[in-house]
Amino acid sequence: MKKVITYGTFDLFHEGHYNLLKRAKALGDYLIVGVTTEYYDLQRGKLNVVDSIVDRIENVKKTGLADEIIVEDHEGQKQEDIQKMNVDVFTVGSDWIGVFDYLKELCEVIYLERTPEISSSILRAHKYPIVQMGMIGSGRIAPRFLAEAKYVSGVNVRAVYNPNEKSARKFGRIHEVEPYFGSFADFLSEVDAIYIASPHETHYEYARMAIEAGRHVLCEKPLTFTVREARDLYELAKERGVVLMEGIKTAYCPGFIQMMNVAKSGRIGEVRDVEACFSRITAPELREMRDWEFGGAFLEFGSYTLLPIFKLFGSQYESVEFDSILAENGVDLYTKIHFRYKDGLALSKTGIGVKSEGQLVIAGTKGYILAESPWWLTKSFVVRYEDPGRIERYSPKFLGDGLRYEIADFVSKINGGNRMGYCLTQEESVAMAGVVERFMENRVHRAGHLAAAQ
Repeated sequence: MKKVITYGTFDLFHEGHYNLLKRAKALGDYLIVGVTTEYYDLQRGKLNVVDSIVDRIENVKKTGLADEIIVEDHEGQKQEDIQKMNVDVFTVGSDWIGVFDYLKELCEVIYLERTPEISSSILRAHKYPIVQMGMIGSGRIAPRFLAEAKYVSGVNVRAVYNPNEKSARKFGRIHEVEPYFGSFADFLSEVDAIYIASPHETHYEYARMAIEAGRHVLCEKPLTFTVREARDLYELAKERGVVLMEGIKTAYCPGFIQMMNVAKSGRIGEVRDVEACFSRITAPELREMRDWEFGGAFLEFGSYTLLPIFKLFGSQYESVEFDSILAENGVDLYTKIHFRYKDGLALSKTGIGVKSEGQLVIAGTKGYILAESPWWLTKSFVVRYEDPGRIERYSPKFLGDGLRYEIADFVSKINGGNRMGYCLTQEESVAMAGVVERFMENRVHRAGHLAAAQ
């Protein structure tokens, strides 16, 4: 008898799950299905699981496809089960290609193609239906978003839009999502929500068209280049009853949230200074090095460095000054932004052509917080005091590259929750647009002087 085994959360059971079990069953004579516990899901980074394990097991049982159902509750159990139960074939969906190749020493490993379209007739019976999501843009961040989305229950990334047909088709083929490259309206008609990962200058128009069509929007930073545009989008989203969220992933990471809470708790006294730096040497052929108008260090990384400043001091600064080192083509290779508040100072440093220590320092009247690079992922930070022997170390949990926390919050908001609404408020998002607007005006002015000098 040929034994087949597969594992999964099987949350919000849908046609995709059924099809996977059906194809798994066809691989042998006896199908064993492992259903994960809530605790193990959290340990392996699966967020937003809705159904209880009892309901998930019952849903698998109702298919009539499983000959045996087991519970998966710890790392390494797959190897144990395969050996103990004399399994011949291990199988999972193709979105996990390569991840379980290590099991080939024990049995045959087969990755099954995922179901790109999921029947809404099955899903609507649930309190929280699966969010059908589409991506705009197929550049560097798009594959990372797809990889992280599979760890968030309640969302299915099913389509990609790119005006460039060749890029859309190639991305769709590699990642098993439906490509769109013609009518943007056709793309919107197939999804409930969109993730905008296209070039900065396209964000506003894509977001506005999607909101007008009644679609939820998660948009990469910067959301817009002006305060007027940012307010326009938030007001329109409220009017249409949809979620609009700016995607600054740091804001949603547990470690960053904990660090902000420690800073605000009074542990280091009154916060008087915040210095945030994000620099990365960038290859000369990349967009951010070539596009003087919409590229450069600040537009690429400034949202991250502004985040802790606005979180701790608010958006009502008294003054702001910009200093940049420009390349010959006008791109800012390194930018410092100085903020003056009533009772504090702040400094944002971003670089794509200058490398600096990428750390975050929060200085208070009793001590300071130091988060070393990459602080924007916030895997650890320390609190230090006047006494050099007194050091408090924090190592919060961090999973993946952080995008899954952002996606989970977006899905939660769509489903009517707002448990993480404080992570990045509308006021903070609009205030960031205000700094971007002033920076853009300042850069145009400096570029003009540079051209005149030449």
